[in-house]
Amino acid sequence: MALSTSAVGSAARGRAINILLAGLGVFVGLGAVGALAHFTGNAWVMGSFGASCVLLFGFPDGPFSRPRNLIGGHLISSTVGLACLHLLGGDWYFMALAGALAAMLMIASDTVHPPAGSNPVIIFLAQPGWDFLLLPTLAGALVLLVVSWGYRKARR
Repeated sequence: MALSTSAVGSAARGRAINILLAGLGVFVGLGAVGALAHFTGNAWVMGSFGASCVLLFGFPDGPFSRPRNLIGGHLISSTVGLACLHLLGGDWYFMALAGALAAMLMIASDTVHPPAGSNPVIIFLAQPGWDFLLLPTLAGALVLLVVSWGYRKARR
């Protein structure tokens, strides 16, 4: 059975609308943490949040977009990255170890959030203190979670 031209056009319009709405969600999510950083003078943003937004707003019902994955994945990965950096040192092989341990712990705890896998790399590049765990990691992830909840409600 062939699809009618109007059905194909309708599907294409639906896909385009979903893409535009995902882009709007990413804009609002990153805009929220960016505005908080700008107006408070604190670091609310880290690179992995961009990829988190792609999952949260482009694939809101995907397994990696669950709240436990977003929050748990970021917390686990940042904790491991900070622990390896501060306990072992800033060498490249400790960064690789931190990435491996973070991935294993996310998998073992069923909190896999692929963007969070970059947190140990970010930590080894930036060399932050332990406060990085709260801001930007936890606070920023919570802001993205709240924005994504609002986004999901608005979409339904």
